[in-house]
Amino acid sequence: MKIKKRLKTLLPTLKEKKRYIAFEIVSDKEIKDFKEVSDEIMARSQQLIGELGIAKAGMQILKDCFKPQKQRGIIKTNHKSIDEIKTALSFIKNIKDQKAVVNPIGVSGILKKAKQRYLQ
Repeated sequence: MKIKKRLKTLLPTLKEKKRYIAFEIVSDKEIKDFKEVSDEIMARSQQLIGELGIAKAGMQILKDCFKPQKQRGIIKTNHKSIDEIKTALSFIKNIKDQKAVVNPIGVSGILKKAKQRYLQ
């Protein structure tokens, strides 16, 4: 008779705590392409905190949460690196040869609440 070993689940205190940073793009013309915005945010983050910092932060720019008509989006990260990601956003001056500023507008622990408060 075989006994199957299963991995133990992590305690809630050991799980990574997620945070969602909502941001707004201020520019002369509307930027509709998610890839351009995503590439610029990742480039500035990499410049400031490096690849290792991005990996430790667990940073993800959520494609389905980018609203081009409102110029707003959401970035998923862990709770320890919120300030670093906000700082990286403030270093953005251009997006695809177009002057633009990315302002963080809020932080939430729940994606649904972040969408309700900042994207609508």
